Amino acid sequence: MFDKLRQIEERYRELNRSLSEPAVIGQPAVYARTAKAAAELAETVETFDDYKSVLTRLSEARRIWSEDADREMRELAQAEIDELGVRQAALEEALRALLIPRDPNDEKNVFLEIRAGAGGDEAGLFAADLVRMYSKYAERQKWRVEVIDAHPTGIGGLKEAVLLVQGRGAWSRLKFERGVHRVQRVPVTESSGRIHTSTVTVAVLPEAEDVDIKIDDRDVQVDVYRSSGPGGQGVNTTDSAVRLTHLPTGLVVTCQDERSQIKNRAKAMRVLRARLLERAQQEQAAAIAADRRSQVGTGDRSERIRTYNFPQGRVSDHRINLTLHRLPAVLEGDLDELIDALRDWDQSQRLAESLP
Repeated sequence: MFDKLRQIEERYRELNRSLSEPAVIGQPAVYARTAKAAAELAETVETFDDYKSVLTRLSEARRIWSEDADREMRELAQAEIDELGVRQAALEEALRALLIPRDPNDEKNVFLEIRAGAGGDEAGLFAADLVRMYSKYAERQKWRVEVIDAHPTGIGGLKEAVLLVQGRGAWSRLKFERGVHRVQRVPVTESSGRIHTSTVTVAVLPEAEDVDIKIDDRDVQVDVYRSSGPGGQGVNTTDSAVRLTHLPTGLVVTCQDERSQIKNRAKAMRVLRARLLERAQQEQAAAIAADRRSQVGTGDRSERIRTYNFPQGRVSDHRINLTLHRLPAVLEGDLDELIDALRDWDQSQRLAESLP
């Protein structure tokens, strides 16, 4: 661990020296990248400096305790040794956490793709519930939510919806929502009071920047058509809805939220770029995962990641065996306890993998 910390320390010094070089100062883009890289290492280096300072003080206190014959001085030295020992352990824990590989997408905006799964109309109703839940959570976080595309059902549900969530740390927290969400409740359409089980899938994609994914215009087929569904005067009167087809991959994105065809096309392109980025990242991760599976087996969990049980008023996250008996609050967007627990679990897993 300490060899790695010394390497980070040296890299930090090199980056800061570069920031004063005319060749870097004269190129704003290079300067910005260098400053960002240095800023990302600053907390680790400062914590390591504190740690080395504690070790120096601890060494001096131990020397006084072993060499000084004065009883009062030895007692003061012992008190300082005890205090610094606690501080040393805390700093070591902090340094281990700082060495966890960071997710490069953590500060990006995200696309939430919510689709009704098994369960017919009830799945569509629960998809609408999840859209509302995530919108409420985003409001609590002071994030902005923009509807990119939505396909309603006839009874107030949603076949699917695509939301763009914009705000600091959106990916770092919402990335844990990916997977199959299961609901158990008595549907409003059920006359006998029988509990049904339905599912909704949630995909979370980091918004790709232009530097992440380059799309050749010749690879994209653009179709326009009239918007459908509820809306204002512009609906069904102009060809404002847009469908993009990425010919090399076959990926299709639609957007009909805006009355302007230009705005719909721009939104659809952002979704397409995000999906292509996710595809590239999945292909890269697949090679690593295949090697891991060959050594430790699949380790696959059940398809569902979370169950929302209405009769019992509980939410259970199956990845970390956490159950909360406050379903109404969760559906109102109070997700922090769930997401914090998932983040802590994820960090402990990645820390274990990053250290020998």
